[in-house]
Amino acid sequence: QDSPASTQERILSELTRKFSPSVISLAGGEPNPSTFPFKMATITTRDGTVVNIGEDLMKRALQYSASAGIPELLSWLKELQKSLHNPPTANYSPDQGRMEICVTTGSQEGLSKVFEMLINPGDNILLDAPTYPGTLTALRPLGCNIINVPSDQYGIIPKALKEILSRWSPEDVRTHNNNIPKFLYTIPNGGNPTGSSLTADHKKEIYQLARQYNFLIIEDDPYYFLQFDKPWAPTFLSMDVDGRVIRTDSFSKIISSGLRVGFLTGPKPLIDRVILHIQVSTMHTSTFTQLMIAQLLQQWGEKGFLEHVDRVVAFYRDQRDAMLAAADKWLKGLADWRAPAAGMFLWIKIKGVSDTQQLITEKALQKEVLLIPGGAFNIDSSIPSSYVRASFSLSSPAQMDQAFQRLAELIKEAV
Repeated sequence: QDSPASTQERILSELTRKFSPSVISLAGGEPNPSTFPFKMATITTRDGTVVNIGEDLMKRALQYSASAGIPELLSWLKELQKSLHNPPTANYSPDQGRMEICVTTGSQEGLSKVFEMLINPGDNILLDAPTYPGTLTALRPLGCNIINVPSDQYGIIPKALKEILSRWSPEDVRTHNNNIPKFLYTIPNGGNPTGSSLTADHKKEIYQLARQYNFLIIEDDPYYFLQFDKPWAPTFLSMDVDGRVIRTDSFSKIISSGLRVGFLTGPKPLIDRVILHIQVSTMHTSTFTQLMIAQLLQQWGEKGFLEHVDRVVAFYRDQRDAMLAAADKWLKGLADWRAPAAGMFLWIKIKGVSDTQQLITEKALQKEVLLIPGGAFNIDSSIPSSYVRASFSLSSPAQMDQAFQRLAELIKEAV
């Protein structure tokens, strides 16, 4: 298909650099913006910030754009990552694995493209389950062997990871033999569904194991900006001296889930491969939504952005506390749970119930309370789970209270 996201994009950009602006181009395949029905837009945010997209900017917003992302958004995001994480790779050469960024259609697109880039059928990969079902759905068709790393309330247990890795010898590492794991996937903050967050010490131990056994770390961090306590935990990206961390970030939880704007950070050779994949699949994330977010971020600046994040965090902290209060009121003695340090989920273990599948999918619906049974987050969903996941993102405190009252009645009937 003839678009700037195709191979012709590179050819045309080379021609553009070589010739003067007076050259008449009959080469491009973009539609003429005068045929687009939209003329301009004004967007007002809750804090009163006004984003104006005038006629000239609207023409650009409605047109094809570069597959990596629009330049002003990429530039802003690079500075944000440097400020938040201070990656050691920021000043490396491209061959050394210099930090690079591309915009993705939500972090999910970046994640699935990374998986498709790295995995061959039969490869071993490491992850801590229970985990996000979208990850498992993306991995299963690729034919990899998923090795479950045990975890606790603080995420992956480094000692357990070390024990799993001990089945491979230093010679295996040196020669890349015996199907040594390609990468470790983890949600380090407010993990979905468990709400667990890796400690800084655990991350350091895990990163050293990644160096020792030469595997990549995929740091899927959609809840990074929803950490309830400061200072925020250091990231794997902040520790990455080798260019072995690929990090996904998302605006879905803090600006909009429907705009579908996320970003991928990692070593340039790998990010460049993802950009090539984007060129021949989605072409690029919506230019309009990229410009909309870029205009807002430029007006806010990093300080204004982080102030907005603080407001979002305060809301979800109150929501979490309301759910914890409802759990204390109705579920004591019937279930166990831990207060999450980030995210929007409470992971609840029901006492006396070995498998919550029927309890939640059938009986809970009759009681008019909806949760997700824990088995949905296991690598093998047929394995029984005594857990349920409750989300505190949308319901009011009164609704949470009523829902847990109904759940308590249900548990009492079941046991």
